[in-house]
Amino acid sequence: QDYFTDENRVLKKDPQQDYHLDYAMENSTHTILAFSRELHTCDPNDKSITESTVRVIWAYHHKDMGEAGQNYHGSNRGTKSLRLLNPEKEDVSSASLPYFDLTNKDVLVPDKDTTYWCQMFKIPVQHEKHHVTKVEPLIQKGHENLVHHILLYQCSSTLNDSVLDYGHECYHPNMPDSFLTCETVIFAWAIGGEGFTYPPHVGLSIGTAADPQFVLMEVHYDNPSYTEGLIDNSGLRLFYTPVIRKYDAGVIEAGLWVSLFHNIPPGMPEFVSEGHCTLECLEEALGAERPAGINVFAVLLHAHLAGRAIRMRHFHNGEEQKLLAYDDEFDFNFQEFQYLKEERTILPGDNLITECHYSTVDRIRMTWVR
Repeated sequence: QDYFTDENRVLKKDPQQDYHLDYAMENSTHTILAFSRELHTCDPNDKSITESTVRVIWAYHHKDMGEAGQNYHGSNRGTKSLRLLNPEKEDVSSASLPYFDLTNKDVLVPDKDTTYWCQMFKIPVQHEKHHVTKVEPLIQKGHENLVHHILLYQCSSTLNDSVLDYGHECYHPNMPDSFLTCETVIFAWAIGGEGFTYPPHVGLSIGTAADPQFVLMEVHYDNPSYTEGLIDNSGLRLFYTPVIRKYDAGVIEAGLWVSLFHNIPPGMPEFVSEGHCTLECLEEALGAERPAGINVFAVLLHAHLAGRAIRMRHFHNGEEQKLLAYDDEFDFNFQEFQYLKEERTILPGDNLITECHYSTVDRIRMTWVR
């Protein structure tokens, strides 16, 4: 039945029944219910279902409801963030594919709020073109809330193996000069995300002279409790194939540059910042190498704890197109790639605006974005 809760969390039967039971089954261990409803029911007691994140709350009691109403669930409850309308990705089985791991080795995480740790790696696949078809996070057990995001950068091909000897804190005055040659992001993962599978016609190219030979893995550690003695061995697993796909994959970053110039005042129920990828920027980036544009097949929207909503706006010839991606119910702990239902072409001379909505009502100090 269709119920809702009031401000006192009391369950009440909805006079407008919008949920319809499609299937039910019960055995000695499980009760399974499949139900459906309209995305927008025009019922003020129902939440509209959009492409934004939906927080699904579940609870149960081992006995059926009686005439007196529902039984209290006790500890049998939980929550999970989902995107109910995100198109399913075709996950080609990676069980038989070769792979290699890029993982940190016993990194001592400093007892401070935020740390960016950088480690250089050499891609083991060389001399022949291959395509990476899937990337999985390898997050050390128990460190799911410690590892906030992982970026993989392509570095200069003129480096030698001596750069592999040690890691160092990123953006530190004493970090190795070789880190400064690593500017192009080739993959990104963020907290709560699962493995990323490239579409069947796309892959991340490795193995040729133009492809990354050395890569820098940047791991953002989030340690707000200043815990001491944490040793981490997290990283990424890359599956690859010699069967070449039609298109090579890349990453375009758009948004607000991480700097002291981006700050958010305290006590704000909503504060909006915009990052502009201007027509001049895209003209310079795509005009010579990609005059026919690039096709976007997935978007990863990324923010930190104050983030409440993110919108990726796209303009062509000065006219706004349909939103490239959005999440009006952003969940810091659930940052998954959104696979676009239809690929979107970005042309030289287009504009991209990343619109970030923040809330700092519970903060008394300025927030510096990092």
